Amino acid sequence: MTPGLRPPFGRTVPGNDWSVLDGTPASAPTVSVIVVHYEQHDDLERTLRALARQTHPADRLEIIVVDDGSTVAPRVSDGVHLIVQEDRGFRASAARNAGAAVATGDVLVFLDADTSPEPGYVAALVRLPALAPESVTVGRRRHAALTGTADEPVETAGPAHALPEPSWLRDAYTASRDLLDSDERSYRYLIGAVLACSRWFFAEVGGFDESFTTYGGEDWEWAHRAWIAGAIFAHEPGAVAWHNGPDAALRQTGSPDDARAAKNRETLALLNRIAVPGASGRGLASGVADVVVVVPTGDAAAVYRCVDTVLQAMPTAHLIVDPSFADLFGHDSRVAYGFPDASTGWRTLVEVRHLFSVRPNDIPQLAATLASACTEVGRGALGTIVMASDPVELIITASRAVRRAERWGGETGWTTKRMPFPLVAIGGDQNLAGYLGGWGD
Repeated sequence: MTPGLRPPFGRTVPGNDWSVLDGTPASAPTVSVIVVHYEQHDDLERTLRALARQTHPADRLEIIVVDDGSTVAPRVSDGVHLIVQEDRGFRASAARNAGAAVATGDVLVFLDADTSPEPGYVAALVRLPALAPESVTVGRRRHAALTGTADEPVETAGPAHALPEPSWLRDAYTASRDLLDSDERSYRYLIGAVLACSRWFFAEVGGFDESFTTYGGEDWEWAHRAWIAGAIFAHEPGAVAWHNGPDAALRQTGSPDDARAAKNRETLALLNRIAVPGASGRGLASGVADVVVVVPTGDAAAVYRCVDTVLQAMPTAHLIVDPSFADLFGHDSRVAYGFPDASTGWRTLVEVRHLFSVRPNDIPQLAATLASACTEVGRGALGTIVMASDPVELIITASRAVRRAERWGGETGWTTKRMPFPLVAIGGDQNLAGYLGGWGD
């Protein structure tokens, strides 16, 4: 983000606590609805009719249809902006980005052509992004057999022909109080077919990853980037849109083996893009950093021992050391010499404020405490944990807190927690051979 640039409207909230905005009136923002289409002409017609009946003011609503290379380009009504991209396979990411590139609304709403919104959908979904521009809201995608219901309003046809609602989504929204209690894995509940965010925040996060060229995963990857960039996640149950047909998990489009293979392709595609625990390898390292540890410079033996201590406790962390130690650590790909930009995807920053080690018996406790702290920061309003044993401090900060501070400056509502830990300060008097051999301190 350009230094000094501030969001064009709205405010931030503590952590993910959008409940502080309950009851706050929001003026109707300008909205661009981006509808992705491919060979779904009847569905698109239904969706465009539904969009023409929205309660959001028509003069503040822009409709953009992006066709992903259909054999015959779709017909759209007057006033609807149509973009046609070449047929080069499944390119929903590129289609959404193309729509966002020409959008003029303050808030972007992403819809799929086969997902038709009830009249109050747009108004409900854009309320939070209009108040707090880091908000990313997801509507309630319901399912119905809508083929043959072209003349019925979707709010009538949907309930009349309803199909089972995905329990995995419904249960997640209930357990998280509509994503109020979000965490680093809540990106799984952000569905690209019913998504909204401010156009400013979409530019901050960057568009959808266009290297996704098969169904699934691109919305989760974008939502994860949004989370670590400081997004406020919210599910808006009043924003109902009806998908024509069952949830992907319930579609009989092939054998169980085919469905499993498709899910595995999605999981493999995300492995080196999302490094949070539960989404990345248990032993293998991810292609991106999740936790970044910055180690101060000092005596070579002390720096070596500090780095070795950290990697014993956090074997998948990425460490940043002074470039003068490149020969010492160059063989280990986990050690680097330049601080990664926040946009590269790290979730947690650990700043080591004095070279340290711990007693050998304390390594398991250090590992458990650091893992817990790196998970805890960024949830709720907790932005920083300080592990301390004078003069050593480990400052553990969530990327979410860092990015918010960069944007807004000053107080952004994050809290700090201090906790003691038996960290041992070290310096230039190291018995490195004794440390490595186990006979020295």
